[in-house]
Amino acid sequence: MQLQSTPLLEVEQLTGGYSRQRPVLHQLNFSVYAGEMVGLIGLNGAGKSTTIKHILGLMQPHTGEIRLKGRAIQADPTAYRRTYAYVPESPQLYEELTVREHIELAAMAYGMRREDYEARSSALLEEFQMSAYANRLSAHLSKGMKQKVMIMSAFLVRPELYIIDEPFLGLDPLGIRSLLELMVKVKESGAAILISSHILTTIERYGDRYLLLQKGKLTAAGDMDALRAQAGMPGASLDDVFCSLVTRGEPH
Repeated sequence: MQLQSTPLLEVEQLTGGYSRQRPVLHQLNFSVYAGEMVGLIGLNGAGKSTTIKHILGLMQPHTGEIRLKGRAIQADPTAYRRTYAYVPESPQLYEELTVREHIELAAMAYGMRREDYEARSSALLEEFQMSAYANRLSAHLSKGMKQKVMIMSAFLVRPELYIIDEPFLGLDPLGIRSLLELMVKVKESGAAILISSHILTTIERYGDRYLLLQKGKLTAAGDMDALRAQAGMPGASLDDVFCSLVTRGEPH
């Protein structure tokens, strides 16, 4: 795919983690452009979720910089955060709010117009088979339904960047299909997607580029042809390439 000249998300020389004495991430450099889906892949403990937390502004880098649309979070936290929407691995909802109230809260946080909220929320509730549960408290939802609320809230606001962490866990097959169709639609509209997932067959089918993390270091990056070339496995699947690259030895 043809990438624009200016990245939407820029990560430069990012070193970070919970302790300065033992950083989790080591000098990460990568960019994400409008209109592409980038898969963040790696074994458990590789640093994927820590990377996402730094991009979200939940953790501060030890060194390096993260910019969205050329802006670091310190310059304008509200504008920075309105650039993205986040779907976490574990749904985080307010137990005393209904499904509809959660979606409306997202609309308010992003300053959506009422008419846009009404039209989009109705369509999303129908798409994810949640219309009948719109007035149910989140405390009474299954994990899969809670995940659908997080997904609907993210896609309601139509940000420029979607940050999605292991979204398929707990979703039923129809929910997975609806999510994938939405991701294709927003990507075609020009939004960017950074997605972390262990479901490599799905990531390969829908992704444009991939970032392989090993022990907090970026050890491979690029499209399928680039990863296959690095692994010396022409024509191989992402699953096979991944297994080969992560078992060749520890990154230094």
